Amino acid sequence: MSATLYNATILRLATSIPHQERLAAPQATVSKRSPICGSRVTVDVEIGADGRVAALGQEVRACALGQASAALMAEHAIGRTPVDLAAARDALTDFLAGKRDDPGAWPGLEIFAPARPHSARHPSIRLAFEAVAEAAEQAAREHVK
Repeated sequence: MSATLYNATILRLATSIPHQERLAAPQATVSKRSPICGSRVTVDVEIGADGRVAALGQEVRACALGQASAALMAEHAIGRTPVDLAAARDALTDFLAGKRDDPGAWPGLEIFAPARPHSARHPSIRLAFEAVAEAAEQAAREHVK
């Protein structure tokens, strides 16, 4: 992989992933795996009475890009709604695929711009955002019951 793809920011994020402990009793848990590289992310979520993520836990077994993405996701996910998380997932997906020029409003995702031409790396980058969006949606449905 090119040096610009695995830059100092990516490597720093990969070694500083927040919320790396699984939750004891999550309202929802979602695991996602990249079939291309085998990277795997499992996300636990609890939704508060306000409909926002109140607690987050994750287990990340991924390449540096997947780890960096998980770090950015976890750094800003608490306090977000399921709609916010789905919007971030979709914006990241479209950004990586070249369907939009910016990665959306989620802080830090512009660091993945060098990965855009490397479509084989996209699934690993998307894992954490796909998992948290799905988990938050499931937890919100459970919370309403």
